[in-house]
Amino acid sequence: MSFQNLGLSEEVVHGVQSMGYMDPTPIQLQAFPIVLGGKDLIGASQTGTGKTAAFMLPLLSQLKEHGKLRILILEPTRELAAQVDVASRDYSRFSNLRTTVIYGGVGYGQQLADLKRGIDVLVATPGRLLDHLEQGNVKLDTIQHLVLDEADRMLDMGFMPDVRRIIEQCPKDRQTLLFSATMPPEIAKLTEWALRDPQKIEIGGRRSPAETVTHALYPVAAVQKFDLLLELLKQTDFHSVLIFCRTKHNADRIASRLESAQHTVAVMHSNRSQTERIEALEGFRSGKYEVMVATDIAARGIDVTGISHVINYDVPQHPEDYVHRIGRTGRAQAEGDAFTLMTAEEGPDVAAIERFIGQEIERKKLENFKYVYSLALDDNKKHVVGKAGNVRGGRAGKGYSFGVRRR
Repeated sequence: MSFQNLGLSEEVVHGVQSMGYMDPTPIQLQAFPIVLGGKDLIGASQTGTGKTAAFMLPLLSQLKEHGKLRILILEPTRELAAQVDVASRDYSRFSNLRTTVIYGGVGYGQQLADLKRGIDVLVATPGRLLDHLEQGNVKLDTIQHLVLDEADRMLDMGFMPDVRRIIEQCPKDRQTLLFSATMPPEIAKLTEWALRDPQKIEIGGRRSPAETVTHALYPVAAVQKFDLLLELLKQTDFHSVLIFCRTKHNADRIASRLESAQHTVAVMHSNRSQTERIEALEGFRSGKYEVMVATDIAARGIDVTGISHVINYDVPQHPEDYVHRIGRTGRAQAEGDAFTLMTAEEGPDVAAIERFIGQEIERKKLENFKYVYSLALDDNKKHVVGKAGNVRGGRAGKGYSFGVRRR
């Protein structure tokens, strides 16, 4: 089914098709009739399923012409806010609708000018929006559609009190859409308070990695971790690689070492200025940088198509972050690969991830890499891979599969 047959406005259909999208994704097919029907919605979907377009296209279609501020979209990070702003502008490029974005870390000048000029769609992070509200720069009394995107992430970052204060300034007679990868008790309470008889949609298990991602563990001694990373990059036919580290210090250190090994590298973490983040993201998108090293600020805050590989240099401490990290590849129905470097000390974190996703992750060893002994290599209860690549369960001694999946 094409976008033309789903009740969207001609201008919006023209906008999305001009970006090269011809067929809606499953979550879009489910969300469009609900949003166009004016109903509240709770949406849960795996990363890379087209969630932004699922709410943005039908909302823009309802606005039709430039007028008052009618759509407010709250995002947890500057990166996400900027990306949704760009998406809104792209989808509405053949209309006279106006979108702007406001977030912290930059001056107020351009934001004030945009608000004064008049906008239809406002994308914002909670803290900076509250600043503008307190200064009287914007009012929310004309809001007809409210989107709470990445609600669980906003909860994790401590924004929920701000979110509630913002919602209280919106009209009660509105449409509210909430998207959250997980549904902790605090988010469930928020939905009961902020939404009216919401419809619910879910695409894929919220705990399972996307089916388009092939993922594996590479056990290694801690002293050889960086050497194994270099060899993986050497042996892998990649287009672009996103490498995750636990800490900002480690991200900087790994990026520096990769640059010394002649890789072009961008860095993304919370200590980077907004100018540095924008430059890194645009450079990674354009191919100026073949590798981006990031902390978990980027797990849900980077929207870049065509990432062929994700590498977890450090095993994430929270199982949910594993799913979000590896979901940066294999997006929009494309295939992707995710590798996780695992030391013996990280074994308990790996076990927690496997319990969370309900499956064992295949262990691999890299061909022609001279391993030193590590307890991580002694894991004896994982998969054996047969000649045709079919996985067989059971106890396998030191039965690891070898090699990097070639693209």
